Amino acid sequence: MLTKAPIWKLLAVFSAAIMLAAAPVFANETKITVGVYHFPPIASVDANGKPSGLLGDLLQELEQANPTVSFRVFHTSPKRRYLDFEAGLYDVIFFESPGWGWTKRNVDISRPILADEELYVALKKPGRDDSFFDDLEQRSIVAISGYHYGFTGYETDNSVLEQKFNIEFSDSHSRNINLIKADRPSVAEVAIVSHSYLQRHLARHPEDWDKLLVSREPDQRYQLSIIARKGGAASADEMLRLLAPLVDNGRYRQIVENWGLQLPAGFLTSFETP
Repeated sequence: MLTKAPIWKLLAVFSAAIMLAAAPVFANETKITVGVYHFPPIASVDANGKPSGLLGDLLQELEQANPTVSFRVFHTSPKRRYLDFEAGLYDVIFFESPGWGWTKRNVDISRPILADEELYVALKKPGRDDSFFDDLEQRSIVAISGYHYGFTGYETDNSVLEQKFNIEFSDSHSRNINLIKADRPSVAEVAIVSHSYLQRHLARHPEDWDKLLVSREPDQRYQLSIIARKGGAASADEMLRLLAPLVDNGRYRQIVENWGLQLPAGFLTSFETP
């Protein structure tokens, strides 16, 4: 025969369920090391070793929303980030396309959380139009060492690229744009710059709207994820659970848009906590 459970037992079960549902992703204090390289405005490291750009804002928000979690920054470079990851020098790296050399590695990859694209930029001259970008093998190019580009087939070996293209490498979008503006065709006729960086540059230097020719079609469009070490301090799903409160309250969208970036199509309507 069925009997009614005492009311205090029902209340105890109900309270336990609420506590479990509200429990943090990590019950104890967890330190997560984040790999960061110069990828403005998405991520950079300032002179004091602190992250800046979108990533700097996001890490601050994540720590505020998740008091049991703290982040440490490990400064790497575009070319060195894979070796440093394999060496265990950092646990996760934000805002990476899986196709940028990650799919063949033993990694955990989140769903895309950010979108951007890269554009070709040249000096605006009479009679010069979008067809100027049609045959890049005939142009002198300036690019960021270690970045993946669509026109190279995502090859990052400088020696290989130098055999196929007239290409110079740097570590600064600002320097590359200045080389274009200097009108030195033997050094740089075309630079590849992210849409978000270019928009911020033009906002600061509106006079360049009349100086720069920007391609209508991008070199590449990319959707960026979180890459985590399997069995490391935090999985990709755990990182998304840390992000979830900022998605729910609209803060993540706000800081993304503050930096002139975009969320992947359908991100907000399809986001579910793993």
